[in-house]
Amino acid sequence: MKILVTYDIETALPEGQKRLRQVAKQCLNYGQRVQNSVFECSLTEVQFLSLKDAIKRIMDHEKDSVRFYHLPSGKRVSVECYGKDTSYNPDGILMV
Repeated sequence: MKILVTYDIETALPEGQKRLRQVAKQCLNYGQRVQNSVFECSLTEVQFLSLKDAIKRIMDHEKDSVRFYHLPSGKRVSVECYGKDTSYNPDGILMV
């Protein structure tokens, strides 16, 4: 499944800055950053549940906001990008 993860973490205090880094790290474990707080992920159901659980344990539910957008599967997702394009092709070849 294709998931778009977006988040807004309150960073006024050092604890928030720590949470921001931790959420970003979790997202990097599962996907590709396309903007500062936006990640594109291709996940299995188990990976998705694991990512959600990890983020929910990190975030402050009173101060932070995280959204998971389920992108249509089996269809080509159309993305228009202007300016610096930092994305990648998740269906392409990935060399590590």
